[in-house]
Amino acid sequence: MDDNLWLIELESALLDDCTVDDVYAICEGKAIPDALRPDVWQVCLDVRNKMDQLMQFNEIFDLPFQTKLRQDCHSFVEKLGNEEEDRVVVVADLESILTFYCKNRSLVYESNNGWIELLLPLLSLKLLRSDTYNLFESLRDTYIPKGCVKNGNVFHIFRLLLQYHDPELCSILDTKRITPDAYAMCWFQTLFASTCTLQVVLAMWDLYFQQSDPFLVFFLSLIVLINGRDQIITMKSASKEELLNFLVNMPCNIEADDVMDFCSLAQYYSMKTPSSFKRDLLKVLFGAQSNAVEANVVSQALCLPVSVNELVENASSENTNPDAVRFFLVDCRPAEQYNSGHLSTAFHLDSNLMLQEPVAFQTAVQGLLRSQKNAIEANSNAGGEHLCFLGSGRLEEDQYTHMVVASFLQKNTKYVSLLTGGYEAIHEYFGDNMIDCLEDHDPLKCLVCNKEQVPYGKSVNNNNITNTGSLKRPENRGNNNATDASERKPTVDLFSKLSSVMKSKSAEVKGKLIDYISNPNTNAPAPEKHVSRNERNGKRYRNVPPVFSIGEDQDDEDLPVSNDLPSTPQPVSNTDTSDDIVSIQSYLKQPEVIRHFKCQEVHLNGYMYDSYLLVSASHIIVLRELDRKDKARIIVRRPLQSIVKITAKKRHRDLITFKYGYPEEENLVITDMDRFLIPNASEATELISKHIIKQT
Repeated sequence: MDDNLWLIELESALLDDCTVDDVYAICEGKAIPDALRPDVWQVCLDVRNKMDQLMQFNEIFDLPFQTKLRQDCHSFVEKLGNEEEDRVVVVADLESILTFYCKNRSLVYESNNGWIELLLPLLSLKLLRSDTYNLFESLRDTYIPKGCVKNGNVFHIFRLLLQYHDPELCSILDTKRITPDAYAMCWFQTLFASTCTLQVVLAMWDLYFQQSDPFLVFFLSLIVLINGRDQIITMKSASKEELLNFLVNMPCNIEADDVMDFCSLAQYYSMKTPSSFKRDLLKVLFGAQSNAVEANVVSQALCLPVSVNELVENASSENTNPDAVRFFLVDCRPAEQYNSGHLSTAFHLDSNLMLQEPVAFQTAVQGLLRSQKNAIEANSNAGGEHLCFLGSGRLEEDQYTHMVVASFLQKNTKYVSLLTGGYEAIHEYFGDNMIDCLEDHDPLKCLVCNKEQVPYGKSVNNNNITNTGSLKRPENRGNNNATDASERKPTVDLFSKLSSVMKSKSAEVKGKLIDYISNPNTNAPAPEKHVSRNERNGKRYRNVPPVFSIGEDQDDEDLPVSNDLPSTPQPVSNTDTSDDIVSIQSYLKQPEVIRHFKCQEVHLNGYMYDSYLLVSASHIIVLRELDRKDKARIIVRRPLQSIVKITAKKRHRDLITFKYGYPEEENLVITDMDRFLIPNASEATELISKHIIKQT
């Protein structure tokens, strides 16, 4: 009798105007009896008292795609094997509901968009057609994310989630060029109704609607992959088609008895994910209205974004749940910026070291990992297994921060995130409390305090600020932030003094790095003398020896590459040889290869790949190393004549960019580019320039 008391309580609540919170408090995730499911779902989807919208339907089936819609309804119901009379009723309900939905929402039906599969579990409730329509409309608005199309933002965002929790698995699928939309499209479009049995779907939706969490589909999909990771790893050598077929059908193995554990694991991974990921994307991905632009920005992120609100609140809260997210903040800004203001809980990892002093950078990374471990063991508010990287918030400058983040991702490091807005967001968040909450903040040197006076690439000191008089700390900066000042009071107390745990545990390691961090260029060779802009003669890139030249306001340095650019546009050839896997040693010994350079290919998103840059008399060729010994993939093969510009970073002269295109009157039309980190890059650029000149 006691075991059934909750059912009596649920029946009583349904007779009153209960809410989804009431239902969850009573059921506590239990499976709903068939007799009560229709009422429970209507409460959970908030359609219990909704009007009959189908009264507006004129029963005219005249949509341009009506024939296709009707045929799909017939074909799908035929597969169910129902009695003839039942099939007729189901087909009529499907076509009526979907026709009115298209007319009411001004939508176009497309085959395999998941609408029919989503409707069938609702039709099994045997409600009035109008009630079924209301459930369907609410279900799509509330729980089906926008952008469930090929290359849709929702799948890019899901990949970020997979990368956060299982970067190795994500890397395997990336290597196979299997994107989430190829295997998870139907999971998201139908909440697994297209791949699981009806009994499994009913049990899953019972829990889903009680949770009232639209993002649960992301974590359910994540669990499907993680649950099958061992099989996926063993299939690394299988064909793309074979692995893809396995992935698509993985949810078919879920049984009704597995649903409770399946959903519990999804909730666990949800708890292990930064909450701002869900909070910031809720209005973007769900609801009748969505912000596609904002979703697109997030989908293009290098890794999972974290808001400044969550970072600060996380550090100031007590660590009561060992499984909850706890951040370890890594400040990747240059040393002069870090020394002009930083959070007391941040570990400094100068992103410039990665290119300027690789050995020092690796030492710093080891120090970071050691400090993180010590902070976790001490249960410090500043210590957690979730790494949150911090840049300056200045887009051009943060490309080096992205390279640092990418290096951690390529090592399959879990729980890697990037603070949205960087240090500038932290600066504005604290506003008037900045002087108490930021360590060593110097308004005379802080780039955010002086961002209108200081362009990108410049640092602030007392000598190079002119015509401004004495600088004062900006007043009321950051007051536009949505967080009320009174709500920030606990964070002021936390950040007003440096964490003693962080300070003592990392002091030894930081001491070894002090020479590198404070002055990373001490042992660097004397910089080359650059040709000034006034010393250039003639037209650009003509009759000029292959040396770097630069204007003071540029971040890239130009390497003239040809005495005489072709007078007619040259086609840029980048033969798609990405599926050509070759033996590295055999390829390097080919007679047309004049010389090769060990390098790293650098993508715009910061990812770096160990590669070889090969130079022939007519082409440059790039081999990207694979996991297999002595194997590489041919990534690009470009004619030397298509190179119109070679540039190097002013501060990182081994970071070389090849730009391809053609001249158009006095201008250059850039059509593509490749970027490489090449030790002793001048040897490579001189050789390539020499052979370009020979071809003109």
